[in-house]
Amino acid sequence: MKRFIPNNEKLYTGASLSLQSDSKIKNLNIIEKEIESVIRPEPNSKMLGIKLGLYAHYKNQKDNPGFINKFLYKNFGEEPVYLSNIDRSRIEELINNRLENRGFFRNRINSEITTDSSYASITYNVVVNQPYILKNYRLDSIPFPISKEIKDIFSKSPIKKGDRFDLALFELERERIDKTLKARGYYNFNSDFLIFEADTNQYKTKHYDLFLRLKKNVPEKSLIPYRISNINVYPNYTIHTDSNSKDTIQFSNINFIENRDFFKPKYLKPYILFEKNQFYNPSVSKRTSNRLSSIGTYKFVNIEYDVLTTGKQGKEEGNLRANIYLSPLNKRAIRAELQALSKSNNFTGPSLLVTYANRNLFRGGETLNITASLGFETQLSGGENSGLSSTQIGLKSDLVFPRLLFPIKIVDRFQYAVPKTILSAGFEYLNRSKLYSLNSFNTTFGYSWNANRFVNHELNPISLNYVNLSNTTEEFEQILEENQFLKTSFNQQFIAGLTYSFTYNELNDSSISNPFFFNFNFDIAGNTVSLFDSSDEENINTFLGLEYAQYVKADIDFRYHFSIGNNQKLVTRLFGGWGLAYGNSETLPFSKQYFSGGAFSVRAFRIRSIGPGTYTPDDNDTGSFFDRSGDIRLEANLEYRFPIIPYLKGAVFVDAGNVWLTNENDSLPGGEFSSNFLSELGIGTGVGLRIDIQNFVIRFDLAAPLLDPADVENKIDFNVSNSILNFAIGYPF
Repeated sequence: MKRFIPNNEKLYTGASLSLQSDSKIKNLNIIEKEIESVIRPEPNSKMLGIKLGLYAHYKNQKDNPGFINKFLYKNFGEEPVYLSNIDRSRIEELINNRLENRGFFRNRINSEITTDSSYASITYNVVVNQPYILKNYRLDSIPFPISKEIKDIFSKSPIKKGDRFDLALFELERERIDKTLKARGYYNFNSDFLIFEADTNQYKTKHYDLFLRLKKNVPEKSLIPYRISNINVYPNYTIHTDSNSKDTIQFSNINFIENRDFFKPKYLKPYILFEKNQFYNPSVSKRTSNRLSSIGTYKFVNIEYDVLTTGKQGKEEGNLRANIYLSPLNKRAIRAELQALSKSNNFTGPSLLVTYANRNLFRGGETLNITASLGFETQLSGGENSGLSSTQIGLKSDLVFPRLLFPIKIVDRFQYAVPKTILSAGFEYLNRSKLYSLNSFNTTFGYSWNANRFVNHELNPISLNYVNLSNTTEEFEQILEENQFLKTSFNQQFIAGLTYSFTYNELNDSSISNPFFFNFNFDIAGNTVSLFDSSDEENINTFLGLEYAQYVKADIDFRYHFSIGNNQKLVTRLFGGWGLAYGNSETLPFSKQYFSGGAFSVRAFRIRSIGPGTYTPDDNDTGSFFDRSGDIRLEANLEYRFPIIPYLKGAVFVDAGNVWLTNENDSLPGGEFSSNFLSELGIGTGVGLRIDIQNFVIRFDLAAPLLDPADVENKIDFNVSNSILNFAIGYPF
């Protein structure tokens, strides 16, 4: 790199900060970080210890840089940062400014240059004096009636005697007072109307008195509270139809203005949190906007306020008119999705999903979603099993009511968001050639609601599933006879129970630098129907002539995203799940068992191709057609994500996981969970590319196994020849 640096220049390699104090100062490390933030510019960046961007710049200066150098320059090139680019006096001024804002005055600041051949660095030496400390904090003269409000807010101030002079703290105090005043109706107030004055003249030592007052010539309209005297709601507002004649329906002191009966007022009213004659409150307005957006019927929600009357300061209140403009989505929509799947034992094939949506179905914000699916898989290779295929046809409908359908009125308890009631029903037909056909029917009734912007609950008090196995071949019957575990899991025809899911999700909040995600699922079945069961001729408990399942199942999923700067992240994930069959069941139903492997799990193994435990079927075993599963699942993932060029990101990852059986099964030797479970994890590693366009992600992951639990020698072997390419939509976690 030295040969590219001009003789009269030195490449800037960065700066260091030496911060000292004449006395003990609280939170000096925070002040140090703030000072470091103003030391500019940054030196040329490094990638794996190489200044790739700078190298690309220098190489591109050649007469014929070549295709590769042009590409590197276009995507990574950086202008060199020389010592001559650094304005040290300006940086010293900025450091002093930050210190004065924090209460440190008359500081001693200088800088030193260290050179080495063609390179140079800078050290900024800062010695701070003892800061100014608050003695008294008082209100100055403030006019009535706002003085009464400010005095009340002032009494709860976080600024206390002994605090260091701090402009950032003063700004937070202004914002706190402004926010509280607005919540009490002061619509036209602004934090800029407040001003702080500090007085040090009374003290010989470094102390000061702080005074808070209003600026001069503050408009009178800003010093009075406003009530909402009129509320207008436009349930089907569009720019093109705004001038058309509309009907006005008054319901609960709210005017619903629409050119036809688009949305029933009695269903829309619970989403509006403010009422007539209430004081204006921006936080209530924002929560109302969020609630209306959550209905699923509207593309845009806009709340505007018009000033109707302005009272005189000290005598009257002002009046506002709230206008809620709701712009609906298209009533009907169709979405199609084509997928290509690759499963265990080389089963590959396409699947098509078509979803039809009908919004605001009964003029109460209801949404009907109908999804039809068609899938086909065939085994491209596999010895004796070659040619086996699977055909899957499904139809599912969801009817979402954006309100709580419950015999007791409890909706007032949900201030953040109105719960949704979801009624689902579906049918699926599965035909596996040379083996069997499976018909399944399912229906659920439940609720979903957001407790706050991070927490979501889903509760299905009714969850029913009926499975009918038919058209079984002699070959399949023999498989069942040889594997009682598999036979029992297919015998549980009827599943009736309750499911609950809790989710805490910070991943969608860009303001959180290190977000985490937590999900807990609980599933229990068979207890209620067991109260009404009967025994058949084989002394098996049934409900309405159907053998039912009894089990309890719970799992947790924890993810943490750690930001390491420059759009780089270290992402970790832990998953653990356990299911226990009891009563009328010897094992979990086949559809409720855990599996591991695939694009969203342990990527070095195909989906459902690990376990249980150390068990592995013979290559030509027809029974291996069935996805291997168990009662227990443990997984851990570690992934490093980094940007390459705009819209393209890379990843390096390590995955580990497996499934196990709670009890020993002779048909699946090595599948039982034991204290040796860590040595039975399937482990893989790989690299990936992500095309990320505004959070729409197309992902390619190439992974190879490091440790296969089926390997009897249990040794680490990075087998590149067994690499698997995973293609998926969205990040794995």
